[in-house]
Amino acid sequence: MGDLNNPGIDGAARPVLDAASMAELRALDPDGKAQLVKRVLATYQASLARLVDQLRLARTDGAWEQVGRVAHTLKSSSASIGALGLSALCADIERLIRAGDTGGAEPLIDQFHAEVRRVDAAVGQTLQHLEAAAS
Repeated sequence: MGDLNNPGIDGAARPVLDAASMAELRALDPDGKAQLVKRVLATYQASLARLVDQLRLARTDGAWEQVGRVAHTLKSSSASIGALGLSALCADIERLIRAGDTGGAEPLIDQFHAEVRRVDAAVGQTLQHLEAAAS
């Protein structure tokens, strides 16, 4: 099936989902009976789509405070599932917007969208893998 953490040339040097973070999630439900990892990832994926839409609209409207709030929310939730690259981008976007540097945030938001695609794909593949393992 290929390496879930290395889906392509775009950012191939770093894993999309940090193995240690995923191991911590698995450790919370060691026998897998509660399907914690599956539930957390499915919830994250749904909220990611919603929040990315909010960020896109806020950016279009020039509502930078809202862009910063979305980045703040995604910073934490992304870190919790091991999407450390996305979390770091969100932290940088949030910091720049708080400093009033929306011009500096613009190119990072473009990187953000590329990283969101990588994270969404990796989460989707992980969920498929979990489904296959459960059946």
